[in-house]
Amino acid sequence: MASTADFKNGMCIEHNGQLFQIVQFQHVKPGKGAAFVRTKLKNVKTGRVIENTFNAGVKVNTVRVERRPYQFLYKDDMGFNFMHTETFEQVSIEEEFVNNPGLIKEGQVVEINFHAETETPLTLEMPTYVEMLVTYAEPGEKGNTASSTALKRCNIETGAEIMVPLFINEGDVIKISTADGNYNERVKK
Repeated sequence: MASTADFKNGMCIEHNGQLFQIVQFQHVKPGKGAAFVRTKLKNVKTGRVIENTFNAGVKVNTVRVERRPYQFLYKDDMGFNFMHTETFEQVSIEEEFVNNPGLIKEGQVVEINFHAETETPLTLEMPTYVEMLVTYAEPGEKGNTASSTALKRCNIETGAEIMVPLFINEGDVIKISTADGNYNERVKK
């Protein structure tokens, strides 16, 4: 248990039966009335950010969340299988926990947040960008577009299909944002 005086950015609390991480907080002492704490809370499972106000001194349940590095091994009908990089313990994560499942490749290291008391996985955080090999790219021709931001389809080594600029060819290595799955830049060899 902790009170609102113990709030810190990044702290995980239980609120309305769900786990939230404090993104931002502000103690407010109005000239008239009782003090309160205005917060922005991020739902650990869904990622949705809500605003909430707590009365000053209110007790809340804190939750210990541990962040552990895991390496992706393979995908099967049970989900994605990962191995802890230090203890070699294996864990299976359901596909809904993975933000962009088409951007995770064998051997890639990710961070998995676990509820420390129950040892249940909460979220999976991929690196901000991943580098992927283009295995197939449609031929792109200059002059067949009406806008300056011409895109074409390409397949990457995981089998996912993304849109890239016309100058990307088969065999190129590209950097892709894991947040939205969009092309970012071509990696120089």
